[in-house]
Amino acid sequence: MAEVKEFTLPDLGEGLTEAEVVRWLVEVGEVVAVDQPVVEVETAKAMVEVPCPYGGVVTARYGAEGEELAVGAPLLTVAVGADASAPAAAEGSGSGGADGVVAEAGGADAAEDGGAGETSGAVLVGYGTGAPPARRRRVRPTPVPAAAAGQVNGVASGYGRHAVTPEVLVRAEAAEPAPGPVPVISPLVRRLARQNGVELRTLTGSGPDGLILRADVERAIGAAGAPAAAEPSAAAASAPAADAGEVRIPLRGLRGVVADKMSRSRREIPEATCWVDVDTTELLAARRAMNAAGGPDAPKISLLALLARICTAALARYPELNARVDTEAREIVRLERVHVGFAAQTDRGLVVPVVRDAHARSAESLSEELGRLTGAARDGSLTPGELTGSTFTLNNYGVFGVDGSTPIINHPEAAMLGVGRIVPKPWVYEGELAVRQVTQLSLTFDHRVCDGGVAGGFLRYVADCVEQPAVLLRGV
Repeated sequence: MAEVKEFTLPDLGEGLTEAEVVRWLVEVGEVVAVDQPVVEVETAKAMVEVPCPYGGVVTARYGAEGEELAVGAPLLTVAVGADASAPAAAEGSGSGGADGVVAEAGGADAAEDGGAGETSGAVLVGYGTGAPPARRRRVRPTPVPAAAAGQVNGVASGYGRHAVTPEVLVRAEAAEPAPGPVPVISPLVRRLARQNGVELRTLTGSGPDGLILRADVERAIGAAGAPAAAEPSAAAASAPAADAGEVRIPLRGLRGVVADKMSRSRREIPEATCWVDVDTTELLAARRAMNAAGGPDAPKISLLALLARICTAALARYPELNARVDTEAREIVRLERVHVGFAAQTDRGLVVPVVRDAHARSAESLSEELGRLTGAARDGSLTPGELTGSTFTLNNYGVFGVDGSTPIINHPEAAMLGVGRIVPKPWVYEGELAVRQVTQLSLTFDHRVCDGGVAGGFLRYVADCVEQPAVLLRGV
């Protein structure tokens, strides 16, 4: 017997509560296998392909491309069962018409891919059974008799561009209606119900085949005495009229999370900034020597890697800055391990990939990991784990051609080092005026974790190592 199961947007980890539908990978009426990716979503941290834990025929999809869905919101429904598409195959072959099922349909494939009811519980690609995905087969829609065009586990089947086979409908009607999907198409209706605390499963839809309409939700709101101002239309009416030349950009997805995090940082952290101009000529010469010693085929060490290595040495001397503040316990939490984040500008916005255990890495290892994470940031393949957990951030804004900045601390860290552009400037070197390669370093720090003396000492040590790389050898 076929059973229609609802697959909701799973918890993608790292405290994420919503995701935006980027691209559907399956169509309604298509046969899917267990753990087959069905939709690509964009969270605030990464692009993720979401696999379906059920194998069967897709009967409905929820959420248009570009729409944001909350964790736990319905993604799609699947008619599960080894013979879910077999009746349609027999019907199509018996009639000999082109409206049947394309190619050999699902009985054997469904059994191969896990049979009736087999699920993996996978949340992300790479989890679960690990079985190879079956070939995807498309089930063409077949006419549904009026008597059978009712609800499948509570989902209206008479609307939409696709329909499920009558046999699936008849079998599914025998199932309990309560645990099934809610007969709602419009995401606006779902949002209106959610904002006003209306339980959609308790409503009887007035639309075709029991479809719940906005009017049904509004009647339920009125009966419960809910304020009408919560409705989107009322909210829109109370909003100021937009000028003809205005462009409104929603603060959602990655941009929205960055905005929230920066706002929280400014609210909670009493930050201060100190800066110093430094001569980078010797550090650039040391980098050239390192790369020349490695040979033409050896990986090159980047300047950012050398700066990260200097920062880890400075944090070993000034551990007060490798910390965070527990506001609820009113405690400063010092951290033993150093995970260096670095700001990276991408097409999706500003992200901060994290180099784990940077204190235990050499300059060559740091350079390799920084290069890998930078490439992943540009193509959008960073995982949520690679974007969280930093304890100190390095921000190279010199790539934008600017000298200085007072950046916002990456909450909940205690400090961020900024590096400006390197330009030739007149500089007093060994008592004489010379043209040297000069940059500006700025340190923004949480004044709760340390005073200016600690911050100044940290920044001065970093500057000394940049100007005289041999200083770093004392601690190696």
